[in-house]
Amino acid sequence: MRVLVVGGGGREHALVHSFAQSPLADRIFCAPGNTGTAAEADNVPISADDLPTLLDFASREEVDLTVIGPEAPLVAGLTDLFEEHGLAVFGPNKEASQLEGSKVFAKEVMADGGVATGAYRRHERLESALLDVEGREDYPLVVKADGLAAGKGVLICKDKAEAREAVHACFVAREFGGAGDVLITEEYLTGSEVSLLVLCDGGTAVPLAPAQDYKRIFAGDQGPNTGGMGSYCPVPGFEQKAIDAAMEHVVDPVVAALRKRGVSYRGVLYAGLIVTDAGVKVLEFNVRFGDPETQAVLPRLDSDLLEHCAAAANGELGGSKVLWKPQDCVTVVLASAGYPASSHKGDVITGLDDAAALDGVTVYHAGTALQDGQVVTAGGRVLAVSALGDGFAAARERAYEAVGKIAFDGMQVRPDIAERAVKARAGELDLFPAGFAG
Repeated sequence: MRVLVVGGGGREHALVHSFAQSPLADRIFCAPGNTGTAAEADNVPISADDLPTLLDFASREEVDLTVIGPEAPLVAGLTDLFEEHGLAVFGPNKEASQLEGSKVFAKEVMADGGVATGAYRRHERLESALLDVEGREDYPLVVKADGLAAGKGVLICKDKAEAREAVHACFVAREFGGAGDVLITEEYLTGSEVSLLVLCDGGTAVPLAPAQDYKRIFAGDQGPNTGGMGSYCPVPGFEQKAIDAAMEHVVDPVVAALRKRGVSYRGVLYAGLIVTDAGVKVLEFNVRFGDPETQAVLPRLDSDLLEHCAAAANGELGGSKVLWKPQDCVTVVLASAGYPASSHKGDVITGLDDAAALDGVTVYHAGTALQDGQVVTAGGRVLAVSALGDGFAAARERAYEAVGKIAFDGMQVRPDIAERAVKARAGELDLFPAGFAG
């Protein structure tokens, strides 16, 4: 099977790495790829947003399956374009991708399916939004740009002043461009978050193991939000009963609601869940593999990811059985100096081979580049180090041992990734509200 992975981040390196283990893979391409994918695939210098050139390449190279990593080409309709030309794709079509491309669309689909989520109000005008935030007393409040905003369009406002600033950021300063033409104000939910990735083939939905990620830049969940500074898998306390309930009350109703609209969902559906005192609710949907959750989930997979993705693309997921290794996985992200406010580039990275040589460790590249024969930072989140271990304590120790072998100027690492998983597994901490039957 000839496979094309679209994208160039840590998630795509994780996908390429998993596909490279499959006996089904004859040749793997990655567009545009990165320094890490170059070791296991043929990097192709085509942007993930260049839809016509991607189509020309896939047709010319007779690609059997294309797996789309980022959300932007999905929302732009890359799947529709490929399918119009008879090419198999793992990734939802343009309309289904509105689950991530439009917060309002996602809320409407959840309402159709009776799925629990935060209460919200939709606004198209500055005056309407300002009247809303001034008249509220239920702070903190979440203000979200409706469209894709590269992960920066969700603003948690502790009071009216911050809410006014958020509204102005969307409608006046235009910080999120067209993504902020519409915004929603949403109830702030408290609880423990869980990321559940689900493979879908239009009819059948098969869950992967749950993960938890860390959004804040600093230890103790301090500082600004990032794209994710680490993750771990599985999630103690969110066991099979909770997974089954999430499928029954969240995933299946959403897929069914889309089907009623004439939309078949094929690809991976990322359900961002929060376990509140009132039960499980949906924070968001993504229409692709999460990053860095993918780097924590896939090392535990003990069946063929490429086989599963091909089955989903072809509507044949019903016979697939997803198998898991018994070990836990901890993923620690290494970010560049200045991240997330800015990104430093060109810093030489050392110790990569020493880290990858440790048993059970995989080093995934994201923001890296080759310069004069050396691997250097290319900004943002640079690397993700994943480690398997017999228990979270062992996995965590191994992950940080590997991180300790890597160095570059200004490297930022959270020191507390998976601490709570270690405590939860030891019975010293409950990750979820009292009474939650996970």
